[in-house]
Amino acid sequence: MIDPQLLRDDPDVIKASQAARGASVDVVDEAVAADAARRSAISSFEALRAEQNAFGKTVAKAPKDEKAALVQQAQALAAGVKEAQAAVTAAEETFNRVVRSIPNVVLPGVPAGGEDDFVTIKTVGTKPEFDFEPKDHADLGELLDIIDIPRGVKVSGSRFYFLKGLGARLEIALMSLGLDRAIQHGFTPLITPTLVRPETMAGTGFLGEHAAEVYRLEADDLYLTGTSEVALAGYHADEILAFGAEDPALRYAGWSTCYRREAGSAGKDNRGILRVHQFNKLEMFSYVHPDEADAEHAKLMAYQESMLQDLGLHYRVIETAAGDLGTSAARKYDLEAWVPTQGTFRELTSTSNCTTFQARRLDIRYRTESGKTAPVATLNGTLATTRWLVAILETHQQADGTVVIPEVLRPYLGGVEVIEPR
Repeated sequence: MIDPQLLRDDPDVIKASQAARGASVDVVDEAVAADAARRSAISSFEALRAEQNAFGKTVAKAPKDEKAALVQQAQALAAGVKEAQAAVTAAEETFNRVVRSIPNVVLPGVPAGGEDDFVTIKTVGTKPEFDFEPKDHADLGELLDIIDIPRGVKVSGSRFYFLKGLGARLEIALMSLGLDRAIQHGFTPLITPTLVRPETMAGTGFLGEHAAEVYRLEADDLYLTGTSEVALAGYHADEILAFGAEDPALRYAGWSTCYRREAGSAGKDNRGILRVHQFNKLEMFSYVHPDEADAEHAKLMAYQESMLQDLGLHYRVIETAAGDLGTSAARKYDLEAWVPTQGTFRELTSTSNCTTFQARRLDIRYRTESGKTAPVATLNGTLATTRWLVAILETHQQADGTVVIPEVLRPYLGGVEVIEPR
């Protein structure tokens, strides 16, 4: 959730963020009012409770013949305290409902607007050129016998697929490369749960505007995660973290299968494996001191860029506009690779700075120098995922239908250099 102190001290900052996102500004005034009502209810309750405690001492010291009347007064006070406590509970519920509907406050410099209002930060590499008509990844997958979409549809329905033979091995190679890189950068590897409780899913901000994308198992009251970010964020819920003096951060790399309903995307990217219901992903996740969040964000993006460059992909980095950030992110960069047959860049990975938003919801803190606790900052970024195969296959295809495997992946494939038609 947003910082309640910021809400009280400078609600105009939150209003500006809402306006940049194209979201309701009025909800900020509603939250301010709800916070004032909550604090007033707490004050009234505490005053009544103090009066009750003081009166209790009076009753204890009173002579026997006066106690009967005093006890009646004490009972009336107790009823008032109970009523005031109920008012506090109701006011807190109202405040939490309203304030949790406000997404994270965007950071300075984030462009306003929606999906098409991004800002291009840089473009890297050379656009692949062919002296033949390039095939798309779906046709290449069939020709090379490494992607079987018809049988995936037969078994599970639309947007499902099988990776087969070197296709399966290529994904594992990509994920393994990413994991090795993450370990080199100080990330602890985790195989994460893919089913989480509602409070974990809500804590990361995925049950707001994106709830329609999430699979839910109603009988068990569990959700299938669309990214291991969810489980990784919940890993330290309700904990006080001990940061090291030299490196105030805890870093994890979560390997998991991910599930997305892709609700609202009917007719979009139906062909191939670019937009599917199930995929594998390696996600970096950092818990850091809030002062280190910007620097950590730059590191995560550098790790992603290193992977894309070593895979020989032409890509660009864009800063996502406020209205396309999602609930938890205060700033997000997308790294989009060139897909030759589509003649455009498509997102392969992103990295988000969620500041203290998720940590406030999940009660993840660190101890300050004064001994008090404060929420940490959380950041995430994908280091490898199934979707990357689309750009790898199309970029490195040859006229004879073969695909050259990027050199960096070959050690993970037993030295195989080329995928040949079946």
